[in-house]
Amino acid sequence: MGITKSEVFNAQQNQIAEYAKALAHPARVAILQELIRQKTCICGDLVDVLPLSQSTISQHLKELKRIGLIKGEVEGPKICYCIHEENWSAAQAMLNQLFGSFATTTCC
Repeated sequence: MGITKSEVFNAQQNQIAEYAKALAHPARVAILQELIRQKTCICGDLVDVLPLSQSTISQHLKELKRIGLIKGEVEGPKICYCIHEENWSAAQAMLNQLFGSFATTTCC
């Protein structure tokens, strides 16, 4: 795999790319949708809802937490995950700005 040369891009471009990478897997999208639907979630509950193993869900939760779209708190032997509201709003603003900057053209 090639080097991305991320250092030649600004911080916002790199952050948008990180959000896009995190959202690029349908399992992560499904996890986010379930967390939004439930408002809060214990990891084990996701196994009952999604057709994925506990270890697979845990890997996807780890990536979503790494990028900051979700947060988790330890509650005994389980970790309760939910949407990280502040980071979610920041991601939404960045993506809205990107998509909103396009104006219809007569090209192609």
